[in-house]
Amino acid sequence: MNTTTTTERPRKGGVVLTDRLCEKRVTKRVKIYDRKCPGLYVSIIPPAVATFNFKFTDPATGKQRSKWLGVYNSKTFTVEHARTEVYALRTRIGNGENIADTLRQQKARQAKQGKTVAEIIEERIEWMKFLVRKPDGEMRPRLESWENTASHLRRFIGPKLGKKFAGDVTRGDIQALSDDIVAGRHGGKPSVSNARHMRKAASGMFRWALRREYITANPSSDLEPLDPEHPRTRVLTEDEIRIFWHGLDHNDLPWDRRTRLALKFELVTMLRSGELLGARRDELFDLDGDNPRFDVPLKRVKKRRVIQQPLSTLAIEIIKEALAREDQQFVFESPVYPGQPLNRKAMADALRGTMNEKCKGKTKTPGLCDLLGLKRFTPHDLRRTAATLAGDLGFDDAWIAKCLDHAVTKKGDTIVPTVTGKVYNHSKRMKEKRAVLDGIAAELRRIIAGPVTQAETGLRLVA
Repeated sequence: MNTTTTTERPRKGGVVLTDRLCEKRVTKRVKIYDRKCPGLYVSIIPPAVATFNFKFTDPATGKQRSKWLGVYNSKTFTVEHARTEVYALRTRIGNGENIADTLRQQKARQAKQGKTVAEIIEERIEWMKFLVRKPDGEMRPRLESWENTASHLRRFIGPKLGKKFAGDVTRGDIQALSDDIVAGRHGGKPSVSNARHMRKAASGMFRWALRREYITANPSSDLEPLDPEHPRTRVLTEDEIRIFWHGLDHNDLPWDRRTRLALKFELVTMLRSGELLGARRDELFDLDGDNPRFDVPLKRVKKRRVIQQPLSTLAIEIIKEALAREDQQFVFESPVYPGQPLNRKAMADALRGTMNEKCKGKTKTPGLCDLLGLKRFTPHDLRRTAATLAGDLGFDDAWIAKCLDHAVTKKGDTIVPTVTGKVYNHSKRMKEKRAVLDGIAAELRRIIAGPVTQAETGLRLVA
């Protein structure tokens, strides 16, 4: 196509733009200015495609600007339609409106709303992981759980909706994606939990995009409620606790000693994996005194509040064995990366095993549950087991909740106002917590001191 442009500007008795002129065939680009409506011109390119434009002077810069009006169509957009738009624009200019600035804003808005879902996903992730100063003075990601949210955005939303313009995503698209995940049509196992994670990630991202005018409505609102998820109830029996505890002491297991000690520590202290795995020597106090404790900094705590957890004699034994060197800073130091704590997934991987990435479905390293012949469980189930032991020993639910770092809303038959727990009651209830944890330690010592069967002695190791 010849891109040379010929311009026909109006002169005395010059060109009056007509529909017929817009339909003429040209061999190169032609611009024809309308004498009847100053500023209006049509640009015609082969093969007979005509577009209307309005040329005007930007009062802010003194430079000439052009506004695209539309493509000529003999039925829907003719010369008279174009003139009407130009007259309206000239009126707005006459009333003092800076239409050049308006055009710039419209162009910027169109650029924003022309973003794809994949582009917005990556922008959202960059925003989440941006370092900001936290209440304790440290610089950490704006959303500290950003990696999980990023995984949900990239795994669930990106593959299905990534190529769509964000403004074109509808509530039906999110609902269909949710239904696919629940039914297992998204490349994985059927999972209500994954659908819930996807919805939460999508809702946060689209609310964020709405505030930045990338979209005009949140498509993840008012979705059909998901079916309720059944809470996990796995609790180890006394026989299972005995097998588990003694089994972890065998040296022929494929998992390092500190990982196994960390599993014992979770059962004894009722702490979450993320809270205990980063334990440092300088977070331990009075280990040889009357009130030993472990202070977990708020950056590792789910509710972002400092936990002061009393330590039983059983917990102290585990700590002293794990701290094998005088210069060791992390209690549960990584065997792969000296000077660093165990990976946050180390305990879960040790229990369930790791899969061979090259041969899907095949185990690379068997998990402790399979090696010990135990029904599978997770590190979190150890917390539940400890809480159950405490309940069976007769401890108050409010005391147990404190050890678990759960919000206490009910003590006996008395409802405790939420504001009391959040604002006024900052007591750590160390005496109650110490009583519970010492009681659990005593009960565990009783259980593991019980008779071990021949089958248990053999560890039930899988060949």
